[in-house]
Amino acid sequence: MSTTNHSYTNSLPFLLMGIPGLEALHMWISIPVCFTYIMTLLGNSMVLLAVRLDKSLHEPMYYFISMLAVIDLTFSTAVVPKMLGVFWLDSREIGFEACFIQMFFIHTFTAVESGLLLAMSFDWYTAICNPLRYTTILTSSRTIQIGLLSLARGAGVMTPLMYLLTSLPYCKTRVIPHSYCEHMAVVELACADPSISDLYSLIVATLLVGADSVFITFSYGMILRSVMRLPSQEARLKALRTCGSHVSIILLFYIGGLLSMYLQMFSFGLAPHVQVLVADFYLTVPPMLNPIIYGIKVKQIQEGIFKLLRQLAGRSISQADKDRSDAERGRHQQKRIYPILKQV
Repeated sequence: MSTTNHSYTNSLPFLLMGIPGLEALHMWISIPVCFTYIMTLLGNSMVLLAVRLDKSLHEPMYYFISMLAVIDLTFSTAVVPKMLGVFWLDSREIGFEACFIQMFFIHTFTAVESGLLLAMSFDWYTAICNPLRYTTILTSSRTIQIGLLSLARGAGVMTPLMYLLTSLPYCKTRVIPHSYCEHMAVVELACADPSISDLYSLIVATLLVGADSVFITFSYGMILRSVMRLPSQEARLKALRTCGSHVSIILLFYIGGLLSMYLQMFSFGLAPHVQVLVADFYLTVPPMLNPIIYGIKVKQIQEGIFKLLRQLAGRSISQADKDRSDAERGRHQQKRIYPILKQV
C-alpha cells in the first residue's frame, strides 16, 4: 500500500459496535454500566475530598488511596461515557486519534494501578511488620515519588506499543467489534502483520503482572504471618477481614485483566459478546469497588467523609436559615409598607 493511501485510511474514523450479538439489549446493559460509573464517581470523589480537606489524613497510606481514586476516575471516564453513548444514542463513531488516545489511557493507567497496588501492599507490610521504621521509610515526598514512578513506568511501556499500533495500516473494515477501543480488537483490523505489537504487548503485560503479583503475594504473605502472631483473636479476625477484602479486589483486578487479554487473543470458542462483557466488567466494576474496599471501609476515611457531610449539611442548614430569615424580613417589610400604600 502506498504512503498516501496509508495516511488516508489512518485518518478515517472507526465505528464501535458495542456488544456484538446483543445490540437489542444495549439499553438494558447500559443500566448497570451507568450505575457503576455513577458509584465510581461518587465513591472516588468522596475519598479524594475527605483526604484533601482533613489534615489528619495527610499521610502516605491515604495518599496512596487518593492516587488509586484518581486512576479509577481517569480510566473510567476515558471509557464509560463513550460506551454509554454507543448504548444510548448509537453514537458509534470515534476518530482515529481519539481511539488510540483512549487505548493509551486504558492500558497506561491499568499499568499504573498495578504498580500502585504493589506500593500499597508494601505500605501495609511496612506498617504491620516494621512499624517502628514506618515514618522513616515512607515519607510524604517518597510516597509522591512512588506514584510518579508508577506513572512513568506505565507511560514508558505503553508509548512504544502505541507507536507500533499507529504505524500499522488499517485498510480493512472500520468496525471495531467492541464497546471501546480494545487493543486486540483494533489490531485485527490492520492489513499488515501485527505480530511485533502482539508479542510486545504480551511480554509487557505478562512481565508487569507477573513481577507485581509476585511482590504483592510476598508482602501479603508476610502480613499474614505477622497477623497470626497477634495475641488478640478479635484483632486477628479484624486484620484478616481487611487483608481478605484487599486480596479479593487485587485478584479481581489481575485475573479480570489477564482473562480479558487472553480471551481477546485466544477466543477458546467463546461467543464474541462473552469476551466483550468480560472486558467491560473488568473496566467498570473494580473502579467502583476500590473506594469502598480501600477508602470508605478505612475508619479514618469514614470519619473524614462523615465530617465532610456534616460540614455540607451544616452549610445547607445555615443557608436555609438565612433564606428563611430573609423571607421573614421581606414579609415584615411588606406588612410595614402595605398600610402606607392603602393611605396613598
